[in-house]
Amino acid sequence: MSRIITVSEASSIAIHSMVLIAAAKENLNVVKIAERTGSSKHHVAKILQRLVKEGYLTSNRGPAGGFALRLLPEDISLLDVYETIEGKLSETSCPLEHPVCPFDKCLMGGIVTKMTREFKKYMSEQKLSDYVK
Repeated sequence: MSRIITVSEASSIAIHSMVLIAAAKENLNVVKIAERTGSSKHHVAKILQRLVKEGYLTSNRGPAGGFALRLLPEDISLLDVYETIEGKLSETSCPLEHPVCPFDKCLMGGIVTKMTREFKKYMSEQKLSDYVK
């Protein structure tokens, strides 16, 4: 099945993990997060270590170890998490990133740029705290 917008498995795991961690009353370890997200524990571990490296999480080893937010949930947007995994979203006028268009008018009518702006706006407005009860 084809999709207009796709979110990679890695960014989906990152976003869902961050919300789970923000909502948790105690540190969550990789196994618990992998079970809750239905993901490979190795993939979860790799993604969470990247979020630790970028300063969003702390990690502790041991029986009571796991991951915790380093920042307040209201200070982290879904866009922050998404861009940490995927890189900065760029607003390009051409979906194929061609420097010169052979047509007088874009065949896509600027829809790709509009969708990128809308996605970026939505994700930047959504904070982890919006999903924590």
